[in-house]
Amino acid sequence: MIEARGLSKRFQDKKRGEIRAVDNVSFTCQPGKIYGLLGANGAGKTTTLRMLATILEPTDGTAIVCGHDVIEQPEKVRANVGFLSTATALYPRLTAQELVEYFGRLNGLDEATLKKRVDSIFNRLDMNGFRDRRCDKLSTGMKQKTSIARTLVHDPPVMIFDEPTNGLDVMTARTITAFIHECRNNGKTVIFSTHIMSEVEKLCDTIGIIQSGKLLSEGTLAQLRDQHHEQDLEDIFVKVVAPHYAPAEVN
Repeated sequence: MIEARGLSKRFQDKKRGEIRAVDNVSFTCQPGKIYGLLGANGAGKTTTLRMLATILEPTDGTAIVCGHDVIEQPEKVRANVGFLSTATALYPRLTAQELVEYFGRLNGLDEATLKKRVDSIFNRLDMNGFRDRRCDKLSTGMKQKTSIARTLVHDPPVMIFDEPTNGLDVMTARTITAFIHECRNNGKTVIFSTHIMSEVEKLCDTIGIIQSGKLLSEGTLAQLRDQHHEQDLEDIFVKVVAPHYAPAEVN
């Protein structure tokens, strides 16, 4: 499971001084559930997820992932987490299969297990048509599928998806959201950040609305409707966020 405990991250900017990218964020996500972090660009979603994945160290607070503290036991956290971000680059000279195999070996898979995992993932994500194509020759959708395969080749119990369908065509986006749903059905702990309301409605068991680094409201869709006396998620989001909204440069 994931348990964020007062997570905060501050940055220093020469012009603007201290920037609170994430400010005292706490939430939990259980196995077999999807927690949706819903926010506009610059709301603090990516910074939060990077702290959970140990890419960034919190300024204050901490998080427990699969029983391991992200500050005190980052290597154990990373062994249990698959982190997908659109900002993650692929090695251009490797083929899609070579890249996924490379990350499988990095995570300690033996060759027999690795072959089974690669074949299973490539079949599931319909990747066999570009197995042997170099990453710098792949389309945006192919690259995203390859990133997903790289992320989950070692079958981690926790999956962190940061805006996974951003910039994708409808069919590829549907494939990826269906796969995220499968992760939940297979008992994985899933946290999913997005600004796309329809994806949140379809996928998420619990929704956390974040703005200016603060978690402003949280609950199931039914609970949020009751709390804010609105039925449409977009209306709920605007009602929650509007008093706190200011364009931000740090995400």
